[in-house]
This record gives sequence, C-alpha cells and structure tokens, in this order.
Amino acid sequence: MASSASAQEQATEEYEDCVTYQHIKILESAGIGASDVKKLVEAGYNTIESVAYAPKKALLAIKGISEAKADKILTESMKRCAMGFTTATELHKTRAEIIMLTTGSKELDKLLGGGVETGSITEIFGEFRTGKTQLCHTLAVTCQLPTDMGGGEGKCLYIDTEGTFRPERLVAVADRYGLDGAAVLDNVACARAYNSDHQTQLLLQASSMMTESRYALLIVDSAMALYRTDFGGRGELSARQMHLARFLRMLLRLADEFGVAVVITNQVVAQVDGASAMFNADPKKPIGGNIMAHASTTRLYLRKGRGENRICKIYDSPCLPESEAVFSIGADGIGDAKD
Repeated sequence: MASSASAQEQATEEYEDCVTYQHIKILESAGIGASDVKKLVEAGYNTIESVAYAPKKALLAIKGISEAKADKILTESMKRCAMGFTTATELHKTRAEIIMLTTGSKELDKLLGGGVETGSITEIFGEFRTGKTQLCHTLAVTCQLPTDMGGGEGKCLYIDTEGTFRPERLVAVADRYGLDGAAVLDNVACARAYNSDHQTQLLLQASSMMTESRYALLIVDSAMALYRTDFGGRGELSARQMHLARFLRMLLRLADEFGVAVVITNQVVAQVDGASAMFNADPKKPIGGNIMAHASTTRLYLRKGRGENRICKIYDSPCLPESEAVFSIGADGIGDAKD
C-alpha cells in the first residue's frame, strides 16, 4: 500500500516537472476576483497562457467581464508569460528538446525527422483506405510509451467525427509494444462529435482535462467531415471558413499551451477543372482551402501502394524536405513496408 502511494507521489512530481502552463487560479493571488476567474474557466480559459494569448474582445464577450476587468486580467496574465522577443539560440535549445512520437514505422519516423512533433499541428490527408485512421490509432498507443521508446509518456484525447474509432485496434497495438491493453484504453479519452459546433465545444472540455492530467496527443479524425455537411454551397463558404479558422486557432492554442502533439486527418476532393486535371497525374487535393493549409505546421499526403503498403509524402513543412516513405498497415497497427 505504501509502495503504491509513493509511486503515485513520484508520478505526480514527474507530471509537475513537465508542466508547461500556469493554472488560471494563480490570477486570484494577483487581485482578480474568484468569481471572475470562475467566469473565465466557464468560457474555456483554464490557463494563464490561454488568457494572455486571447484578444481583448474575446474577454469582453464573456458575460460579467467589463473593459476595466479585461484590461487588468490581460495585464496580470501577460506579466506571467514570456511573450516578447527571444534569441534564436534560446529557440534552438527549446526545439532540440521537443519530444517526437513514433508512428510505429522506422521509415516513416525517418521521413518526419524522428516522428510526429509535439507542440504543433500535423495534418494527414488522403482518400479512403490510405491509413489515416490506422495511423491515428497507432499514435494513440505510442504516445503512452516512455520517451526513450519514442513515446510522450502521456494520455491521448481522441475526437471522432466519423464513427471510425475502434478500441480493439488499440489493444492490438498495445500487445505489440508489451503494454497492458486495459491500461492503454484507460489512458485514451474518446468523444464522438456530432456537428461542427459540438466539435469546437469538445476542445473547451479538452483544455479543462489537460490541466488535470498529462496528455501527449490530441487527435481529430476527421477535422473537415462535419464541415462538409453542416455548410453547403458557395453561399455558406465564408461562414464555414470563419468557423473552421476559429476551430484551428483553438487547436494551435492547445498545442502551444500544453505542448501536446495535435494530429488532424483531412479528406480530399478531385480537381475536375480541365487543365489541372489533364496535366496533373494525381488531381486530388485536400479540402479546407488556404485556412487549413496555413494552420497546419506539417501536411502529410497518404496514398495507396501495393497490397497493404501505403506511401506518405511530405506535402508541406517548414523544416522537412519534400520526400516520400513507404509503410504498411498490419493487424498490430502501422509498421515498416512489406515486400
């Protein structure tokens, strides 16, 4: 009994050591009323960073927060966050410590420079049966591995918009890595999103959950599926893109605040406009337009290969060269290509 208590205390200390954010309740010691802090939490602001990163008009939209209060809250939050200039040397040191999550395939990890990067958004797009969801299921398990095995030593949040989440796949991947299947399932929090508003609302719950426990990965599979049905035609295109931009901004905020890896999957559309379809061997492109393109840090394009093999191409990245890798989908998740 004593040993389990000491193990729990050690786990708590390790969690506190790797925390990258400051809880919103710290503002109470800076003269912000408890009732005002409660209003911020109810509006989805669970950390001081989330308040500091928010525009003033977002705080004014919260019922009961006056302009004077908003100014004071922002001032106190920004005092506690490093939001000014820093040297490239410092940034280089920080980037050197970034945790990468293994995909399960050595070739794919090599292509990605070590794995899926934490603290940024990775978009995976491709047509059906290219391995997008299978890659997400594998990452949901590998993020729980120790860092020396390519994991993030954290839990996973999984937002499922298409009803394709299958816990039995996680158990199969867990067996491959010698992990306890029941423990792996306990460490994955899954929610089914039913419309684009609900999808955004779930991110507010995710933010609250991340302040209570260590999470290494947030998956949205797929980010655009509900937008395709909730908004129809050119008449609603502007409203759709604004809604999508807010959703992606919230994802980026979670990646910045909590240092989690954000992985989103996306669908494709066929280009049927004459010239581009005629001269382009592969006329498919990701949906979501420029809003989606600019929000994603790294974009991966998956396409079918021979048999169970799939091909991943770096479609866009600020630091990775445009290149390809072959991987396979097996009973135990994503692995290296089969001959």
